Amino acid sequence: MSPDGPLPAPDHPSESLDLGPDPTLLLVDDDEAFLRRLGRAMERRGFRVEMAGSVAAALSAIALRPPAFAVVDLRLGDGNGLDVVERLREVRDDARVIVLTGYGAIASAVAAVKIGAIDYLSKPADAAEVTRALLSGEGDLPDPPENPMSADRVRWEHIQRVYEMCDRNVSETARRLGMHRRTLQRILAKRSPK
Repeated sequence: MSPDGPLPAPDHPSESLDLGPDPTLLLVDDDEAFLRRLGRAMERRGFRVEMAGSVAAALSAIALRPPAFAVVDLRLGDGNGLDVVERLREVRDDARVIVLTGYGAIASAVAAVKIGAIDYLSKPADAAEVTRALLSGEGDLPDPPENPMSADRVRWEHIQRVYEMCDRNVSETARRLGMHRRTLQRILAKRSPK
């Protein structure tokens, strides 16, 4: 593959990516196996990776050497990844930060973008997706997702978001969504659709 070609596929990482003068990357996730796997894959792509498994470790790393790039999980064992995003943007406003979201965290991901993250990805994200998001230019439209959320999943995410905004009050959530309280209770009792 030529250095000017498209970004590499996940199976064929390349050292020829244009990472700029500072290829430092901070990965923040409390899932140790995922963190190690993503760290190795990003190093193969030319990033200088530092890993943190908690908010406290990430804030310490930022204080020592603010990275040019960061990938931050929003739900961490000792706090919220939003604190990491906010702190990094305070000390290095040119940092390119993306956030990873898991179960029902789309509202938090939108909040992260509002405080300075450039994008968010749903977990599990692979190294190719992360690299594309980190290196995308201003105004670039991302490729459509390979496996977009189903309509049932989008509906479920919306209901979860309103439920969280109503401080988990079922009656208030049902009123705002215009649905019967028992119907909402049944939806909330079920697992999330695929």
